Amino acid sequence: MIPLPGGGWCLGDAKLAETLLRGREFNAGRSGFFGDLLPTREAQVEVGRAVRDVLRAGLSDYRAALIPAVTGLPGVGRWPATGNRLVYRCLANLLLHPGTQADTRRWADRAAHAGVVFRAPHVWQRARAEVPRAKLIAALTREVARRRQHHVDQPRDVLDAILGACPADLPDQAVAKVHLTMFRAVAAPVAASLAWSVLLPCLHHPAGTPWPWPADQVVREALRYRPIPWMLRRTAALPATFADTAIDPGELVSVSPHLLHHDARRWTDPEVFRPERWAHPDGHGPYIPFGAGPFACPGASVARTLVTEALTALTDNARLTVTGGGTRAISSEGIVPSPFTLHRATWPTTHHETGRR
Repeated sequence: MIPLPGGGWCLGDAKLAETLLRGREFNAGRSGFFGDLLPTREAQVEVGRAVRDVLRAGLSDYRAALIPAVTGLPGVGRWPATGNRLVYRCLANLLLHPGTQADTRRWADRAAHAGVVFRAPHVWQRARAEVPRAKLIAALTREVARRRQHHVDQPRDVLDAILGACPADLPDQAVAKVHLTMFRAVAAPVAASLAWSVLLPCLHHPAGTPWPWPADQVVREALRYRPIPWMLRRTAALPATFADTAIDPGELVSVSPHLLHHDARRWTDPEVFRPERWAHPDGHGPYIPFGAGPFACPGASVARTLVTEALTALTDNARLTVTGGGTRAISSEGIVPSPFTLHRATWPTTHHETGRR
């Protein structure tokens, strides 16, 4: 039991964490993820599953979008900003299909590049982001009203999925805000995880040589080494006891994925970035990059696939090196890498083909 400076507790033990994240007494009622936007837990679950399903159905389109997007990247780029733009470009048509009104698409593009979707690091930048945020919500509200007049049988994008899952009497603006919430919840973690999946192997492998690991192992290890959620919080509804410590109703109790992912009692060499550990069934400890229990992210497997596909496209027939990078994270909304420069050079065809042989 670790007391937190702002009040509440963090559970540093895997078994206690399991109890907190999976126990019904700590996971009743609505998730705080949506705030008060949705009236019931059932509605929250329906929205999460609907968004997951439409993203899963659109994976082939996402893969196709990655090819020109990666080809068009400069040889030298500043990350995570470049990765943010790459992820958004490839997800844009899944978030809002191409037939969406032009003003809505335009404000979505502005939001993606103005600190609304990918949280800006500085207070003044976040203050400036309030204008495009308000404009996007207004445009989405108008788009919701239009779509409610023209029902579609199959969702064409995330907004259609949300409309089909939300209660019919939910106000248009509330639906718009749910969409923006999901917009950020999809794009920002995928982009941050991709940035770590690019940076960490470059820091832990000789520069200029091909990585010896499959992309999926790199992504899994990046999610272990630097999980995006900093804390998974629950509020005690009833009196509880953890490790002989009494918890009063209303107190916050948290689990740190980073702490559990670096527990030397549960992991082999937890401070070492070792993607090859995922080729073996042993040496693994508690792994909760997307949470666990009733409030776990329903789109966890899809999110991991989105990151893996992007990393595969970036490393295909190319060598990556970084300058200015480090493993220290910036804690804003989740754990994001400090800025670094990525150098991406395409292998000569003959060298690439020889390497494959």
